Amino acid sequence: MAEEVVAEVEAKPKKPILLIILGVVGVIVLVAGTVVATLFLSGAFNPKPPSAQELEAAAAAAAGADGPGPSKEDCLPKLKEKGEAKGDAKPGAKDGGKDAKADCPKGAPGKVAKSSPELTRFEKTYMQIDREFLVNLSGSKKVMSVQMAVMTHYDDRVFENIKRHDFALRSAVMDVMRMTTEADLVKPEFRKELALKIRDVMNTLLEKFEDFGGIEDVFFTNFIVQ
Repeated sequence: MAEEVVAEVEAKPKKPILLIILGVVGVIVLVAGTVVATLFLSGAFNPKPPSAQELEAAAAAAAGADGPGPSKEDCLPKLKEKGEAKGDAKPGAKDGGKDAKADCPKGAPGKVAKSSPELTRFEKTYMQIDREFLVNLSGSKKVMSVQMAVMTHYDDRVFENIKRHDFALRSAVMDVMRMTTEADLVKPEFRKELALKIRDVMNTLLEKFEDFGGIEDVFFTNFIVQ
């Protein structure tokens, strides 16, 4: 009887070890595939975008490929700060044409104050125009004789430009003065308005010839009508 039981047990088939191993490997592959698919869908394998520092470095490298261009200070008169010694101005594009740069930008710049913890104040520089301006009043036998000075916050190149274009500036100023009538003389703001008109016409001519005006104010040092 015992022999029959042993024979029956031995007759039962055994699970092959190979099938067990294949099953384990299959489970591992399935889990790994799920993890990889999840990472792919979440964008883990996408290339990392460049940082702000990398973008700035690339832009700087591209800008420096052609070499630095002339600065605005090299091309135009600079503002003179309070207490700055005269004669320290750097030569610019319009300084007699000697140091002019072909690639300097055109047009008059705005005033840019240097950064400072204190209030920035600019040096006022004056120049007396040598010869007087003498014209007849409009529709009158009276004559108006005027001497004037100009003021600027910029360096001495403004005054050099005024001297260089003296004839053109005198003609334009006298054209403005000839428009004056006897009725204009009694207006309270006449001299102030005339000074503004003269300043504007002078700056317009300087911008035409030198791409920059720079005259801030016009002052009458002598004013006679007779």
